[in-house]
Amino acid sequence: MSRVQIVDPQTATGDARRLLDAVQSQLGATPNFIRVLANSPKALEGFLGLYGATAGFALDKPLQERIALAVAEGNACEYCVSAHTAIGRHAGLSNAEMLLNRQGTSADARAAAVVAFAKALNDNLGGITASEFDAARAAGLSDREIVETIAVVTLNIFTNIIGKATRVDIDFPNGGLLEVPARKAA
Repeated sequence: MSRVQIVDPQTATGDARRLLDAVQSQLGATPNFIRVLANSPKALEGFLGLYGATAGFALDKPLQERIALAVAEGNACEYCVSAHTAIGRHAGLSNAEMLLNRQGTSADARAAAVVAFAKALNDNLGGITASEFDAARAAGLSDREIVETIAVVTLNIFTNIIGKATRVDIDFPNGGLLEVPARKAA
C-alpha cells in the first residue's frame, strides 16, 4: 500500500487537476505513479517536462526503455520494472530482450553498449571509469547520445526513488514479468 496519498484525478484541484487531466488525455489512463507525484504539482510538472523532452531524443523509445529496465532492476524498483516492462512491450521489445536489459545488456550489440553504459552510470551514480566511458565511445555514441543516456538514467533514478520511497501500488497489468521481487533490501 502506498505510503502517500494517491491523488484522485476527479477530486484534484488547480495545477494538479490540470496536469492529471493532461496525462489522462495523452495516455488514456493515469498511472498511480503520476497520481503520487500530483501531491506536488511542481514535481509532477518537472517530471512531465523532462519525460516529454525525451520524445525528441536521438535515443529512440525502445532504447530508452532498455535503459529504464536496467536502471529499475539495478535499483530494485518493482513499480518501475513493472511499468517499463509494459511500456517496453508497446515499444516492440520482446520478453527475452527485456530480461537481458534488466541484466544490463541486450541481444543488439549497439544497444548492449548503451545499456552497459547506463548500468555503469546508475551503479556508480555517474562516477564511471575511463574504460566505461571509452566503451560507449567505441560503440559509436555521439556527445548528444552520451548526454541523453545520462538524462534518461537520471530521470529513471528519480522515478525509482519516488516508487520505492512511497511504495506506490503497482497498477500495470501482470504479464508474467511485471511484478518482480526486489533484488536489494527496500
